[in-house]
Formats: sequence, structure tokens, C-alpha cells
Amino acid sequence: MPRPPNDHWFDELARFLGPAYLRNAFTYGTEQEIAFLFERLPLRAGARVLDVGCGPGRHSLALARRGVEVVGIDHSKEFIDLARQAAEDEQLSVEFRIADVRDLDERGDFDAVICLCQGGFGLLGGREDEGLLARFAAALRPGGRLALSAFHVAFAVRFLERGDRFDPATGVNHERATLRDAAGAEKEFDLWTTCFTPRELRLMAAAAGLVVDSVSGVAPGNYGDDPPRLEHPELLLVAALPPQ
Repeated sequence: MPRPPNDHWFDELARFLGPAYLRNAFTYGTEQEIAFLFERLPLRAGARVLDVGCGPGRHSLALARRGVEVVGIDHSKEFIDLARQAAEDEQLSVEFRIADVRDLDERGDFDAVICLCQGGFGLLGGREDEGLLARFAAALRPGGRLALSAFHVAFAVRFLERGDRFDPATGVNHERATLRDAAGAEKEFDLWTTCFTPRELRLMAAAAGLVVDSVSGVAPGNYGDDPPRLEHPELLLVAALPPQ
């Protein structure tokens, strides 16, 4: 099976897409996702949240509009530039940083960590995922909560598209996708996305010292507490760092 050319293969895609990323249908459900998480975690105005793999900042900005103090990190300079410009245009106070998720070294600073839409998790070729959960846990204050979405392996295998190649040893699905930039130009890209079972997410969270609240089956723009089914393309893990 082909392997990613490097650990930051997604950066080339981000450079090509730029603002066109936000034209993808899966981004249209941002408000529903944040409204659900605001109640589910729960959050409040003044809470401090780390948005890992924030991309162009859509979840960070939605939280900031609700009075949440947000730090968003992403490895793509193009996406961080877009996020900063959007925050400036709306006069929202959000801190956006260019950073590699594997270098995350926050210590007990946040009431919540969110990592949604495969932002920094599930893009590493089936490697280092367990270490990321530990870094997310370390960033939480005692009693803080994590919300993380991941591709659902059962859905990926059941609905494997023509030309896709799924590696059962790593859980990585490789596909070729034709994308369109802001000017309408098209280009074909390789995508490598790691898929997970609900049990895997529970075990990984527990190994990181987190107490799992739930693993639910979701789709973009349709977050909820439904048990995972084969028809759910994504899983949503909600877990907490135990209070001291």
C-alpha cells in the first residue's frame, strides 16, 4: 500500500485549497457541532479551549462568538493565515499558532480540548495516535474535557469506494480525490486517513488517563449522543480528566 510521502502531506492540500476549503459541504455544519459541544462538554463564556488542528479556524471562531477564550493550532501556514484574517475581520480575540500537533506541550491550561474533523488526529498514517491523546490530556485542567472526532472504520470498510485501498494492519484508508481551488482549478491528491473503532478510542483515552463519557456515532453537522452504527461515518469521543 502507498505510504504518505511525509508527515505533513496535508499541507500541500491546504496550500492548494486555501479559502476553497470552506466551500466543502462538511464545513457547513460548524454551528450545529459547536452548539452541541457547548452544552455537552459543557462550556461557558470565559472558558479556555484548545482547538487542535483548527484549519481555517471555523470551530475556534464559532466558540469565540460565544465568549470562549480559544487557542487554535495547525501546521498549515495558509490555514492559520486565513483563520487570523477571519478573526480580525470579525474583531474576535482568538490566538492562532502554527504548530505541529506532535510537539504540543501545554500543561493543565485548558478547560477543554477539541480536535474535530480529523484536525491533526487521524492524518499521521496510523502512527503516534496514542501519544496525541496523552498530549491532549496533559493540556487539560483537572476536570477538563476532551471532544475528538475520528473516522469510523466500520463505515469506511462497508462503503469502500472504487479505487480506495484500506490497510487493515494500520486502519489507514488511501484514496485519490480531485479537489478544486478558489479559482476553480482542479488537481488530484492522495489522501491517507486513519479510521478507528469505538473500542480503540475508549482504550486509547483510558491509557491517556482520561475517563470516557461516551463514544457516539456522528456525521458532519449532525453531532449527538447516538450509539455508533455502521451508517455513521465518524465517531465522537467525549472524555474527562479526573478532578484532583
